[in-house]
Amino acid sequence: MSPTFTSLEVRNYRLWFLGGFVSNVGTWMGRVGQDWLVLTVLTAGSATALGIVTGLQFLPFLLLAPWSGLIADRFPRRRILLLTQTMLALTSLVLGVLAVTGTARLWHVYTIALVQGVTTAIDNPARQVIVSEMVPPEKLANAVALNSASFNAGRLIGPGLAGLVIAWWGTGEALLLNTLTFVFVLGALAMLSVSELRSPARATGRGGIREGFAYVRHRRDIQLVMLLVFVLGTFGLNFQITTALVATQVFDKGAGEYGLLGSVMAVGSLSAALLSARRRRPRLRVLLLALVGFTLAAAAAAVAPSYWTFAVALVPVGLAALTALTTANAMVQTRVAPEMRGRVMALYMAIFMGGTPAGAPMIGWVSEQLGPRWTIGVGALAVGLSLVVVSVWLAHAENVRVSYESQRRPRVDVSTAPLPREREDARVPVPEAAR
Repeated sequence: MSPTFTSLEVRNYRLWFLGGFVSNVGTWMGRVGQDWLVLTVLTAGSATALGIVTGLQFLPFLLLAPWSGLIADRFPRRRILLLTQTMLALTSLVLGVLAVTGTARLWHVYTIALVQGVTTAIDNPARQVIVSEMVPPEKLANAVALNSASFNAGRLIGPGLAGLVIAWWGTGEALLLNTLTFVFVLGALAMLSVSELRSPARATGRGGIREGFAYVRHRRDIQLVMLLVFVLGTFGLNFQITTALVATQVFDKGAGEYGLLGSVMAVGSLSAALLSARRRRPRLRVLLLALVGFTLAAAAAAVAPSYWTFAVALVPVGLAALTALTTANAMVQTRVAPEMRGRVMALYMAIFMGGTPAGAPMIGWVSEQLGPRWTIGVGALAVGLSLVVVSVWLAHAENVRVSYESQRRPRVDVSTAPLPREREDARVPVPEAAR
């Protein structure tokens, strides 16, 4: 089998991948349907209302991260996912019925968004780390990348399909189709061979939450990745808001064109995930170069003169963003102790997705004050500035040097040069330097 798909040789992972793919298509349909419900049915295009909905969905990631990570490390992850996926299916069903019957109100969407946010906060760490029970350690980075490919293949198909369903039948029908797709991921979980799952080390006793914080506090390599991901997630990845605002308010487009933008961006994201699946090891230089690419591509999208040039610019935006996220996720998962993986990944997801409650309303405010284009421009500026800060810090604290070789095959090399003796003695050791 091709190195890109080597994890699919494992039966349990193959079932999980296929069930997750169908569910991901539905998830993106549900997101487009929810956003369209808020923007065109329940409000007169209120960016603030859409930002509040997004914030309510992601706020629990920030508040519940220590506990959700401990739950993932302490209890069987398959059982956790059966419960959380069932709850997500039920809330999707309720919202779909409300929309179809014309009884949906904005407070209904707010409430359901919050319930789904709490459920997803518990679901996400377990969903991230259950892969380590399905595949051997040498296939973990590949499985993480294929998960991203599944997610973005869903994003490639889901928004466009949602746009068609909304245009042909209605918003509620798109939400109900999302509900049906949960059957596939629940079926995959039910069909997993429990005897073939690798038993992880379980967190026991008290102090489990404190141990997670202490572990990250002494890992500067993980802290660096989390900082970059926080800036990217908070200011750069609010695409369900930014593309909706640009499509409707700048280019005066409808549901079909809005859904198409998500699919166009997913072309770049899916390509990035498949390319990442071929890499044996995630590296810091790949993460940094991907963020440079995101800064440039997002800036180009912000000033695009037409709908189609904007759509084309979203391809490298998706490529760079997903390369950065897949590399960061794999760096964290492959470098932590197995018994700490759930708690560390919960903190990682809190840093990544928990910044959205602050970023989403801010993006809505920026749109109303400066215009929709600035919702994307803010992300380019924030990520660019974070790269400058991180580069200065690496050069000073870690004595990192960057070189470019143009002979034969051009490449950028990021390496740690020997530290002066007086600083070397005082340096805090970092397990497996992040290169």
